[in-house]
Amino acid sequence: MSPCPVLMAAAFPIANTSSVLPLHRNVFRSDFSPEITSNGRHSLSTSYTHVNPRQRRGHILCQSASTEKPKSRRNLLDNASNLLTNLLSGSSIGSMPVAEGAVSDLFSRPLFLSLYDWFLEHGAVYKLAFGPKAFVVVSDPIVTKHILKENAFAYDKGVLADILEPIMGKGLIPADLGTWKQRRRVIAPGFHSLYLEAMTKIFTDCAEKTILKFEKLLEGVHGLNPIELDLEAEFSSLALDIIGLGIFNYDFGSIQKESPIIKAVYGTLSEAEHRSTFYIPYWKFPLARWVVPRQRKFQEDLTVINSCLDGLIKNAKETRRETDVEKLQQRDYLNLKDGSLLRFLVDMRGADVDDRQLRDDLMTMLIAGHETTAAVLTWAVFLLTQNPLKMRKAQSEIDAVIGQGSTTYESLRRLEYIRLIVVEALRLYPQPPLLIRRSLKSDLLPGGYMGQKDGYSIPPGTDIFISVYNLHRSPYFWDHPDDFEPERFLVQRKIEDIEGWAGFDPARSPGALYPNEVISDFSFLPFGGGPRKCIGDQFALMESTIALAMLLQKFDVELKGPPESVELVTGATIHTKNGLWCKLRKRINDQQHLIRLINRWYKRGC
Repeated sequence: MSPCPVLMAAAFPIANTSSVLPLHRNVFRSDFSPEITSNGRHSLSTSYTHVNPRQRRGHILCQSASTEKPKSRRNLLDNASNLLTNLLSGSSIGSMPVAEGAVSDLFSRPLFLSLYDWFLEHGAVYKLAFGPKAFVVVSDPIVTKHILKENAFAYDKGVLADILEPIMGKGLIPADLGTWKQRRRVIAPGFHSLYLEAMTKIFTDCAEKTILKFEKLLEGVHGLNPIELDLEAEFSSLALDIIGLGIFNYDFGSIQKESPIIKAVYGTLSEAEHRSTFYIPYWKFPLARWVVPRQRKFQEDLTVINSCLDGLIKNAKETRRETDVEKLQQRDYLNLKDGSLLRFLVDMRGADVDDRQLRDDLMTMLIAGHETTAAVLTWAVFLLTQNPLKMRKAQSEIDAVIGQGSTTYESLRRLEYIRLIVVEALRLYPQPPLLIRRSLKSDLLPGGYMGQKDGYSIPPGTDIFISVYNLHRSPYFWDHPDDFEPERFLVQRKIEDIEGWAGFDPARSPGALYPNEVISDFSFLPFGGGPRKCIGDQFALMESTIALAMLLQKFDVELKGPPESVELVTGATIHTKNGLWCKLRKRINDQQHLIRLINRWYKRGC
């Protein structure tokens, strides 16, 4: 029996749909805040006062306002779908508010945008009826903390594992609890502080190659004329090369040339997204892999990637030097010829594992690692181009901290504003926008803020969507949640009338380079939370910070077209439909920059 299509859609949220980005001025300008007028239309005011969380609903702009809303009128297929839900599963999840979704909503827009609309209408915990299976949508940090941390081992990844297993096997993301516990115990020590410190050199070296490529392209234009580039594609190549060197000790060389590996990686992701939209799993038929062209291509892509990884594993094992974990962590990583994670895993005493499991681990890091970083950098640049003053503030920090030099581990710690830009981009465009869990046994979910006081009983087998997007844009836990405000993470915040939520307090995680779920008490989940939190979070955040800093150190960036022309699609992450096309110019001094801004505003009629 195949999984419910909506579950598949959430795992890789409908890659073949797109939405024009919700570009309200308040998303990008902190001197505007949205209000709802008496005629129901949005207006903009210059007030910037605190809004009581119980009154915020009218003060928040739905981020899908520029796209179609979920249907209020249903067709025959939609009504039949909801009838099946009510008959077969509607009563098993208890007395939650119910949002009835149209099956056609799955294919008209990214699902996470519809979940946001229903969140504003039905509250932070509701039941969504799609076809013969109902499921629970959670947009509350109190409930999220219960599922991810307090009762984490009562849940597994559910349908996500079904989709990813053909690609990642038993890697950390799709693995069952038993395999996950075993592999996490082995892999986690590899991301130790000396390793991460040494990785900053790889991050910097790869970013410098990208910058050099841009500078050579600029040599071919005259004066202050810009070059035009798809920065999303460039960031993807950069992230792939970093993963190759840092995880495998292998140079994909994708910054300078098109890599067959990256083609294969995107091919496998595309197939996973394709499978998320089909009711009938035809790919499971015995002859499908040979008869269906896209299935043949999928198998070819897997062969390319697996062949590369098998070769890397073989080479690493041929030069194995078995050592205890403690001694491995004390190696001189700054001067090691091979300080990769693969080397660490192969050399670890007592961590003997078959090549298939090791390959699954590496495949997971290859795909999840580079996709996330490319998306974070893409949206960070997109947001900065709408906020020229914040971009100048970022560049001023870069000038003060590193000048014309290279980024180091020490300077990374001083690039506070750049780090905050990265996490604010992750707040507004979380990667991924949804987390998926399935209950392994009966559980009592807390009611959360403004939910049912006695909580919600759920039976085994309940599929749950934790909407990270909704958590990050909740009008109840964030002031001006749609605004791009990197500075918000510096301020302690507690709402007294929200029982069970400890608020936002940087002091809860002393020494942390980046805000996390501990500091925010699960209202901010850039990499999940609890035992199954992403193991490479610091790696991804650090490489994103260095890459962004080095880009802004050398170049001024603006969008090629209007912001409204940038469309989003979702797969494993939120990314653009046609790339992030930008104009890059060499950095200019403040006087030249002021003249350029005046000319730009004059042309726009401001």
